[in-house]
Amino acid sequence: MLVEMALVLPFFLLFMYGLLECARLVFLWNTLQEATRAAARAAAVTDYTDAAAMQALRRRALLRPGGGALPMASQLDSSYLRIEYLWQDAAGALQPVAAAARAPCPALNRLYCLRNPNGSDCIRYVRASVCSPDDAASCQPVPFQPLLPLPRVDWRGLALPSSASTARAEALGYQPGSALCAAPAPPPA
Repeated sequence: MLVEMALVLPFFLLFMYGLLECARLVFLWNTLQEATRAAARAAAVTDYTDAAAMQALRRRALLRPGGGALPMASQLDSSYLRIEYLWQDAAGALQPVAAAARAPCPALNRLYCLRNPNGSDCIRYVRASVCSPDDAASCQPVPFQPLLPLPRVDWRGLALPSSASTARAEALGYQPGSALCAAPAPPPA
């Protein structure tokens, strides 16, 4: 009996480890989808010019109001959550609003959108995604890190599921009756 147990136990433990890692991967997939959905929804109503509010939004979306990493994924903190502001061209394609083209306050964004709903300075949508912070130009998937790395097992090819959510921009922090901010001076002709 003891010999059979010694032969079967390593395979059983390896199977249990694989099962636990698969369950954790499914948990992370669901959690990342929920985090991006919550971040996109919150960013649609948060003032994008307020850095403290945006950082608090990222922490809340990752289920850590006080800061820290995502539960069950120690490598994922608020720096992995990317929030993009998008404009919609006449053909319906969503494209990022350049940082230089953004209105200096949400009230002016509303005016920009009234002036030209398909303008490249009108924030109409917000997209939240989980990306590796190493590459700011593109959204690279986050590499998967197991809880207990096994020797001779290469985890480099496995990445966390990509997660992105898009929400319609709402108030973006605009409060009715609030004063307009100063519009940037037009470039010289």
